[in-house]
Amino acid sequence: MKNSADRIQALPRYLFAEIDKKVREAQKMGVDVIKLGIGDPDLPTPDYIVRRMQEEAARPENHNYPPDDGLREFREAVAAYYGKRHGVELDPDTEVVPLIGSKEGIAHISFCYTNPGDVNLVPDPGYPVYGIGTLFAGGTSYIMPLLEENNYLPDLSVIPEEVARKTKLLFLNYPNNPTGASATSEYFEQVASFAGKYNILVCHDAAYSEIAFDGYQPPSFLEAPGGKDVAIEFGSLSKTFNMTGWRIGYAVGNSEALEALYRFKTNTDSGLFKAIQYTGVEALNNPEMVPFLNGLRKVYQGRRDVVVKALKEAGWPARSPQATFYIWAPVPKGYTSQSFVAHILEKTGVVITPGRGFGEYGEGYFRIALTVKEERLTEAMTRIKEAVSFQ
Repeated sequence: MKNSADRIQALPRYLFAEIDKKVREAQKMGVDVIKLGIGDPDLPTPDYIVRRMQEEAARPENHNYPPDDGLREFREAVAAYYGKRHGVELDPDTEVVPLIGSKEGIAHISFCYTNPGDVNLVPDPGYPVYGIGTLFAGGTSYIMPLLEENNYLPDLSVIPEEVARKTKLLFLNYPNNPTGASATSEYFEQVASFAGKYNILVCHDAAYSEIAFDGYQPPSFLEAPGGKDVAIEFGSLSKTFNMTGWRIGYAVGNSEALEALYRFKTNTDSGLFKAIQYTGVEALNNPEMVPFLNGLRKVYQGRRDVVVKALKEAGWPARSPQATFYIWAPVPKGYTSQSFVAHILEKTGVVITPGRGFGEYGEGYFRIALTVKEERLTEAMTRIKEAVSFQ
């Protein structure tokens, strides 16, 4: 068998696949595992969405290829959502592209813009796909450290001029995975100004825009003055509606960038099952959306409070995030992020994620996903407090 391509040999194993493997090994040994590692909601997709899927999946006219540019009804629903939620006007014909989950678009945008030798600005710690897409396209990732002292926002002032001039894409993600940090409209305006100066396309991953607490409403990057001139934003129904397995998302914003992404997609995939696109319309248009989201936020806020309270009782300097369903906290002295996570799994049967898995600047931290019921979270935190304290 010939060796795989260099780009595959340079590719690290996907973090969450490795975590899942360790979970299975522990379960085989009879351990009562509590999985707080992967950000996969445990709650079901709302009934009103499931009912629409059942109806649409039964229609023979939905069983053939979808339109290359997606169903107009779904594009109109996304545009209407942005108008109501963010006050951003979108043309459904030129400024909305349906995606097979936002991960697909995030991975592919580098192929549309990044030539070998080009630079993409990538946050660290961050979702690994930003750098992986850059690698596959032959580009170079220039790391933007997300530091606690900067509220986990990239400091654009320290990016060298020569790097900025070679940069094609700048990846952002707020509310942020893994840190749970949020960004203000004022910060987005600064980024838009920087991107305009250097002719950079901002790629904002807004997967957690509706998972927010205490009345906070995360802004869209497109709300910033000039935002739509320099950016596209990736949205997802995965976290908002507990639809991770359904694989439905979208990209919105700059029409030229979306045309490039659309061209790439039409040459590499055949679009998203029409029945699923109709469920996306239902998710965004149905009046039940508002009470559903209010209830979802209440659930995650309660879970957040359980974990933060327990960590503080154990001496951890844990932040209480305004958004996302993640808690980001430092590991105790004497551990690396990976050795701490391994220790916790061995001693308690609780799975958490090492910060190093999100990049160099994630070292020294761990992430907890709030994706199990409160009683299981309480049990997990009790086990952790009994096994280790922060020093």
